[in-house]
Order: sequence, then C-alpha cells, then structure tokens
Amino acid sequence: MTISPWLMAARPRTLAVSVTPVIVGLALAWAMHGEVNWLAGLAALVASLCIQLGTNLHNDAVDSELGGDGPDRVGPSRVTALGLLSAPAVKRGAAACFAVAALMGLYLIAVGGWPILLLGLLSIAAGWAYTGGRWPIAYTPFGEFFVIAFFGVGAVGGTYWLCTAHLDAPALAAGFAIGLITGAVLLVNNARDVEADARVGRRTLAIVAGPQGSGLIFAALMLLPYMLLPMIGRALPQGHVWPALIALPAALVLIYRFLREPPGRGFNRILARTVQIQVLFSLLLSAGLVL
Repeated sequence: MTISPWLMAARPRTLAVSVTPVIVGLALAWAMHGEVNWLAGLAALVASLCIQLGTNLHNDAVDSELGGDGPDRVGPSRVTALGLLSAPAVKRGAAACFAVAALMGLYLIAVGGWPILLLGLLSIAAGWAYTGGRWPIAYTPFGEFFVIAFFGVGAVGGTYWLCTAHLDAPALAAGFAIGLITGAVLLVNNARDVEADARVGRRTLAIVAGPQGSGLIFAALMLLPYMLLPMIGRALPQGHVWPALIALPAALVLIYRFLREPPGRGFNRILARTVQIQVLFSLLLSAGLVL
C-alpha cells in the first residue's frame, strides 16, 4: 500500500478549514473567560479533522460509483475514479476516520456532557450523509448550509462549550463568521463543477442559483463575517477583533475574480485562495482575541 493515493483522497489543501474553527473557539474562550481546556481542545481538533477526512474519503468513493467524477471533471483527480484505490477500501478508510472521531468524542462527552454527545452524533451522521443515503446532501442546494452549521457554528461553539460549559452570542457569531467563509469554499468547488454535477443529476446551490446568483451568494458569504465582528468585539472583556479586517482587501479581490472568472479550471485557483482567506481570517481573529 502506498500513501500517495490516500493523501490525494484526503484533499490536504482543504483540511485547514476543520482546524481553524477549533482554534477560534479556544481563543474566544480565553478572551471571554481567561480559561482554556487544552486537552479538550486537542481532542476536538482531532475529531473535527477526522470528520472532514471521513467526509472527503466517502465523497471520493461514492462520487465515483455514481459517475460524478467522469472525464469532464475540471477539479483535482479522485483516486477511486482513477482506479488507484477501490471504492470499498476508501469507504473503509472513511469509516476508520469517523471511528477515530467517535473515540475522541468519548472523552469530549465526559467533559462537555450531552450537548457534545448530540453535536458529535449529528456531525458524524452529516459527514456520512453528505454523499451517503437516498438523498445525499451534496446532491442538493443545502451543502453550504451543512458546512456553515457543522464546520462553523458547531465547531466553534462546541469548542467554546468545552472550555466554558455554556454558549453565548459571541461564540455563535464567531462560529457563523467562520462557517460563512467555509461555505464559500464549497460554493467555489460547486461552481467549478457545475457541468459534471448537472450530468449526474446534482442540484447544488451553484446550479440552482446560476452564475450570477452564485456570484452574489459568494460575495455575501465572504463579506458577512466582517459585519459580524462588531457584535463579537462589543462583548469582549479583553482582546480585539479588528486584526481580522486585515483579510478584507484579499476577500474583495477574490470576489471580483469570482465574478469575472469563466467556467473552467480557473476556479481551482479561486478555491485555493478562498481556503487561504478562511485560514487568514481565522488566525487573525484568534490572534486579536488572545494578544
């Protein structure tokens, strides 16, 4: 067994979007209450990363089985479609990732109680349902909402809960802000793949909204997080949110590029830049909260 196909299937360039919400949750807990549960934060980080890994692997296998990764694909190649790994093997890898997330969850439940149990079960179920079951989320216009909920509000709010044992408006606003940019990452991915997705019957948000609608939604997803910063900042006893504004010019440039980009491989570069802005916004916000 070689590791290269597994690295391809993991989609490492996007994995940061499951790490940054945990970092923001920890930083916000410190800014609001001056306390951080580092062990719980580490376990939450591993669980979040494994849920994304499991989702990516399961998506790779199922999309190949359903014919979604055909010769007209303009995104990065998928290992199952290329025959580098079998679909059953990739699904077993996904199951292993979800199992590790569940194992981390046992400790997290002991720390955070039933809300963490509920969040963990829903997160793993949603990760599988993204491309599994009779009505896969990835084949509907609701994929971006799933990302905002679980890789934004759920991840930030859950981490904050583990450190403070309660949830308040700044944590929800911060989670929503991070989730919005992460949702933009998925929207770019789907805007790039509209032709291949339509061929297999997908009805993603990019397909339903069309090019102009997708551009407006992308702009909203990228700009709304900056509008949420004052709500977070007003509640802080210490720390600042203004460093996150440093990422705004890059976001504006990327919105312009999205609106001007013709369909095709150019969206791969926009996708990479959207991930970078999500990471930059998250790290700058976290730095402002703790420094």
